Amino acid sequence: MSKVLWKSLLLSPTLVAVSLLGTSSAFAAQPVEEIPAVQASENQIAQSNPFGTPSNEQQPAPTNTQNLDQMLRYSNEGNGNTEAQVTNVSQFSDVQSTDWAYEALSRVVEKYGCLQGYPDGTYRGKRALSRYEFAAGLNACLRQIEALIEAKGQNYVTKDDFEALQRLVEEFRTELATLGSRVDNLEGRVTFLEEHQFSTTTKLAGEAIFAYTDTLDNKATPGIFGDRVRLDLRTSFTGKDVLHTRLAAGNLANPIGSYYGIDTREGGQTFELSPGENNDIKLDWLAYYGQLNDNVKFYIAATGGIHSDYTNTNNPYFEDYDGGNGALSNFASESPIYRIGGGAGAAVKFNLGPAGISLGYLGENANNPTNTLNNNNGLFNGEYAALAQADFNLNDRFGLGLTYVRGRHVDGEIYDLGGGRGVVGTAQANRGGIPFGSDFNTNSYGLTASFRPSSSLSFSGFVMKTDAKGDVAGTEVKGDIWSYGVGVALPNFGKQGNVLGVFAGVEPTLRGLKVGGNQTNFGPRDNAYHVEAFYKYQLTDNISITPGVIWLSNPAQNSNNDSAIIGTLRTTFTF
Repeated sequence: MSKVLWKSLLLSPTLVAVSLLGTSSAFAAQPVEEIPAVQASENQIAQSNPFGTPSNEQQPAPTNTQNLDQMLRYSNEGNGNTEAQVTNVSQFSDVQSTDWAYEALSRVVEKYGCLQGYPDGTYRGKRALSRYEFAAGLNACLRQIEALIEAKGQNYVTKDDFEALQRLVEEFRTELATLGSRVDNLEGRVTFLEEHQFSTTTKLAGEAIFAYTDTLDNKATPGIFGDRVRLDLRTSFTGKDVLHTRLAAGNLANPIGSYYGIDTREGGQTFELSPGENNDIKLDWLAYYGQLNDNVKFYIAATGGIHSDYTNTNNPYFEDYDGGNGALSNFASESPIYRIGGGAGAAVKFNLGPAGISLGYLGENANNPTNTLNNNNGLFNGEYAALAQADFNLNDRFGLGLTYVRGRHVDGEIYDLGGGRGVVGTAQANRGGIPFGSDFNTNSYGLTASFRPSSSLSFSGFVMKTDAKGDVAGTEVKGDIWSYGVGVALPNFGKQGNVLGVFAGVEPTLRGLKVGGNQTNFGPRDNAYHVEAFYKYQLTDNISITPGVIWLSNPAQNSNNDSAIIGTLRTTFTF
């Protein structure tokens, strides 16, 4: 439809109003406030006010921009809650032939084809609506009316309808003008953005975290204020693939242990997984996701790859891929089995209906041909972690994963993401102070599960065992490491987008050690308990604030050590 017709009193959208009213006499007989709603449902309209202000309270008069935003919002609301276009007015269970608007509704259906109802087959014609809803209803039917006029000509609209249009235009001149006056401006802005866009294939996503962390028991040093920023360039070449090029900078490096002077990796938080301590910018992830077909997908990482990049962790609302919108700690965000190794490598995932299989391989020093330690390095001759996982999912409510990881650790720790220093668990469980040797292997077995009985409740948990085996001066050394945990999350608690989460378990703890086949009393081996509670408050679509507390009992797997209580206030900005 031409702009001339649009700008000449905005005839097309008001045709819908004529049809809703039936005739000019019907318009005169009924007040505007009693016109039946076309689109938005009652619940959706009540929720459209973010502050929850009762509808009967008087509000300040909105500006033209606010008018447009409200009308556009109302016109979009209900799109997923209305039924398909009706072909006969008798399809509405609550519309009778004796109703005063029956003829008008029939004309809407038969002539203009612009009428939708509710999923339960009702029209709810007696429900009152606001002027904004009315204007939004006109706008929602614009495309359909335009198509009819283009196909059948302007003579398709009757003289009586045009006469009624004049009165409607006068009555709703402000609301309709708000829509029409911005058409040219919007087109100009779209043209400008198309001409000045960064790339037709690349999008930029970012996250900035500011966090204050402190002990709550007055037994350690003052708190720490830290930051981490990530900028992710996401490039797609086919529409079904994505290349991630992520830059990051931060100023934290696991300060929890330094609080208490204890050698431990417990209590580490996700935003501490920064590429450095001086806010130096670094390429910390370069990876490509592609697919051979809908059932076979692959993953290639040149640097910064981890296992949770390509396989399910079954920990919804806690897992945020080490971002700033999930759990606070590394332990609560995912099972430690996914923290074994990292770096460069590849993976493939097979979707078999409700089941799936993931196979992956990551090498820590794949980019370096040699190492000072026995010249063991490169993709296949250095430190690595190979994963195999079988998944089963049922209706997006129940998930189960069986995981196996084979690891080789060359002068490094076990749960280290390929960075050399452990990020979860006790120092003993990561090889610190325990004589596994400088080159040893691990076999890890894990079970993860999640259950979401409703959209407002989620349960998840894991259990994991790692068998470490090394050789020191010709003597075999074996260690048994255990970890388990369970979490409860309440999504949308108090507000849409909020999450209340509680997670409790045992961080990786070395429970047994054999030297030369004999059990060895290597020191304390008490379970290193971890309890965490956090509440993510979604302030806006792009800003969240998360206060939380982490309690560590028996840190460094020693009951003689005082418990550690850590409080955090995290603010996350996404764009």
